[in-house]
Amino acid sequence: MSAWKLHFSMVATLAAIFGLTTLVFSAVMLYVGYFSIITVGILVVIVNVAQWLLSPYLVGAIYKVRELKEGDNPKLHQMVTELSIKSKIKKPQLMLAQIPLPNAFAYGSPLTGNRVAITQGLLSNLEEGEVEAVLGHELGHLKHRDVQVMMAVSFLPSLFYYIGYTMMLSGIFGGNRKNQGGGNNALIGIGFMVFSWVLTLFTLYLSRLREYYADRHSASIVENGAEKLSMGLVTITETSRRNTSRSNKEQTKNNSAYKALFIADPDQNNADAEKFHTSKATNKKDRLRETLARQPTSGDRFLEVFSTHPNIIKRLRALQELSQTPSA
Repeated sequence: MSAWKLHFSMVATLAAIFGLTTLVFSAVMLYVGYFSIITVGILVVIVNVAQWLLSPYLVGAIYKVRELKEGDNPKLHQMVTELSIKSKIKKPQLMLAQIPLPNAFAYGSPLTGNRVAITQGLLSNLEEGEVEAVLGHELGHLKHRDVQVMMAVSFLPSLFYYIGYTMMLSGIFGGNRKNQGGGNNALIGIGFMVFSWVLTLFTLYLSRLREYYADRHSASIVENGAEKLSMGLVTITETSRRNTSRSNKEQTKNNSAYKALFIADPDQNNADAEKFHTSKATNKKDRLRETLARQPTSGDRFLEVFSTHPNIIKRLRALQELSQTPSA
């Protein structure tokens, strides 16, 4: 996907999310009294903003994150410093998540500033160049303000769901007293809840686009970044599958709690790893080439609609296009 197409798709998706939100919200406010709706809306906004502000502390607790001091790994800090300069952003705080799954994520809030976390599993399993490309991807998220953008759009489905839920309950239990239109309000509430799922699909699509965009950023600031990131994603997917098979269900659930932050979705890794596991190739580069030659199945395309991350074959192909276009 070319840069201008990717940028246009993201702008169009954002416009669709906010446009549909405004249209539906305005239509319902014309139909019913708006004070109760505004009250619910304000509460949902407050809860989501509070979650955003406090999320770094939640993430830290779930993934056992601690600050990685410069003295602990000066080479890694130097890498982040150089990539931050190339990205033209302030160097984020470097964190280490003490979990075996190989992954990385960018996060933060005004209370903590920007942070980039890499897992112990990433450092243990990826080559140095692959780690560099993964860091370039995460810095791309910070440069594009993906944390703020996704926070802004992600609360909208919650807003409409809870407003719909409130209207539905009001219509069911209050319609026989003061509100003679309770049945209609209940139907509108159900419509709101359905609409929240539509917004969720748009939000997931936007999340996938921003993964592509961050991949492109890594390719632009890391030497041979597209190739390194491709190999890194193969390693992450294969290693995650092995680790997940040894993990208990509760640990796997915890690792997926904030899966939208990760460079690769832990929930997809088992299915994605099969594309490499069934390969007869004995080395990573050959397995990558075999995967690129495959076509996403109808099932792959369907599952991708409900995923925060792109299908692995499509994502690797997009990176392959970048590696063949030095000026990208």
